[in-house]
Amino acid sequence: MTAPKMVAAALVAPSPKTCVPFPKTRVLVVEDEPDIARLIQVNLDYSGFQTVLVADGVAARREMDTILPDVILLDWMLPGQSGLDLAKQWRAQERTKDIPMLMLTAKSEERDKVSGLENGVDDYITKPFSPRELVARIRAVLRRRSPERLDDHVSIGKLSLDAGQHTVMFGSREIKPGPTEFRLLHYLMKHPGRVHSRAQLLDKVWGDHVFIEERTVDVHIKRLREALDIAGFMVETVRGVGYRFATSSDLPKLTKPGK
Repeated sequence: MTAPKMVAAALVAPSPKTCVPFPKTRVLVVEDEPDIARLIQVNLDYSGFQTVLVADGVAARREMDTILPDVILLDWMLPGQSGLDLAKQWRAQERTKDIPMLMLTAKSEERDKVSGLENGVDDYITKPFSPRELVARIRAVLRRRSPERLDDHVSIGKLSLDAGQHTVMFGSREIKPGPTEFRLLHYLMKHPGRVHSRAQLLDKVWGDHVFIEERTVDVHIKRLREALDIAGFMVETVRGVGYRFATSSDLPKLTKPGK
């Protein structure tokens, strides 16, 4: 790593006046320098993010296989596989292609920045940087990526949802979920393979200004599965964590013979 002391000097806890929480947003930080990683974690946690630290590509892939993050902050220079190579791989995979990624590096030349952006990185942060810049750039990337199109169409296997027409089809059969179950299904289908806690689903589907019990999610998941009928298996329970919607590659393993 280069210039760790410069980064350490730049990364200090933000003042409470500038700290505006961004609820329950999971950030995967791939950084092999322990001091820098810890300083990043302190600042992100202080700003309301949920931070997961890993030190190399192997650990990063293992974490991605378990629970997908909302955003990835990765260093260019990592032991073994570079951050740029990881970014290229994740952009090429259906399950991870839509996750926002920011590159963190001491490389400041234009050709390096262009290389990162052309290989799927959403933003580029040059060391040293301030905590306020780090948090602001992460939030900006999330704002660009997160708005859902109201007229979009999403399909996984035989199941398709048309948000504009407000219809759900399983093959040639129409499914009629309730309004809340429709929004829940829409969100889950837009993020297949990702494990969502009840709190996260409440924030994303009901809105973070709504104060209701987390177990309310269980009731609506049950209703959604009932509405989906034979497609209900696509909504998976991850015990002790929350819920996950199957990806297209999961279906051959999940579908029962004759279904």
